Amino acid sequence: MSPYYFYPENYRPYLSLEETEKAIADIKTFFQTYLSAILRLRRVTAPLFLKSGTGINDDLNGVEKPVVFKPRNMDGVTAEVPQSLAKWKRMMLADYGIPVGYGLYTDMNAIRPDEEPDTLHSYYVDQWDWEMTIRKEDRNLTFLKTIVRKIYGTFLATEFLVYETYPEIKPILPEDITFIHSEELLRRYPHLSPQERENEAAREYGAVFIIGIGATLSDGKPHDGRAPDYDDWSTPNEDGYLGLNGDIIFWHPVLQRAFEISSMGIRVDKEALLRQLAIRKMEDRKNLFFHRRLLNGELPESIGGGIGQSRLCMFFLRKAHIGEVQASIWPDHIVENCKKHGIVLM
Repeated sequence: MSPYYFYPENYRPYLSLEETEKAIADIKTFFQTYLSAILRLRRVTAPLFLKSGTGINDDLNGVEKPVVFKPRNMDGVTAEVPQSLAKWKRMMLADYGIPVGYGLYTDMNAIRPDEEPDTLHSYYVDQWDWEMTIRKEDRNLTFLKTIVRKIYGTFLATEFLVYETYPEIKPILPEDITFIHSEELLRRYPHLSPQERENEAAREYGAVFIIGIGATLSDGKPHDGRAPDYDDWSTPNEDGYLGLNGDIIFWHPVLQRAFEISSMGIRVDKEALLRQLAIRKMEDRKNLFFHRRLLNGELPESIGGGIGQSRLCMFFLRKAHIGEVQASIWPDHIVENCKKHGIVLM
């Protein structure tokens, strides 16, 4: 995906830097408390690095390289900084013995050196990673939508909190989130790119959950990339399409475009894992530590995802650049353009 640079004319942030710092703390505290209560999630501590070669780290689209180093006094071991904790969380459900209907969440801080920094992306990623134990019979679209609606309710509650504290920031989210499959979007807008399709859907509905991210669509291409070993994007669902996963996307009024806030889904079972590894021609991963545990039946069925913390604050505070709500480093051209347009980077 091409980098996205947008600098709105006559931009004036609603909050000063000092007010923004306080608002970020309030939003993060409220959101994670509400989410953990509504989904019954226990907070756990996340690792800052993992052993390479275990298959636990998230490979994202399969091309991004993690930050690696050689830890002292551990001969032959290479450590790598997680890019997300999608697979690690599922192992923790098993290792902590978390029962069906309950789960865990954690603060995940990642470094993605291959990221193209722009208005929405940074080398630094902060998100809430969450995972819940489910039953085999919960692996369906109806259950997925139930969980999405609970998460969306947390967004609505957070938006009201911001409005109560800063009345000039008016609520804009619709009462309900709209569900649409990526194949339906393709058929509706066959001549548009995936990003343009998202823009049209988000503009029309305000908040959408796009189902089936990762599977090949009727035009021979996936809507967007997904690794083959955590989200289930290949199982047929009740609507006649493929996939038990998706993205939560809002319409961002400052950027005037679709704004992804969360990626989530029901996780692969043994059959879906083998199928998706074959589709991506990555069968050799079957011998990695995580994959062996899953194929040996040692991991529970689960649903999970990530919710961007900076993305969340950027949306609710109506910020024009992700650097307004997180401390990072930026190429000179971004720093210069932000100064020209009244965008204060942290």
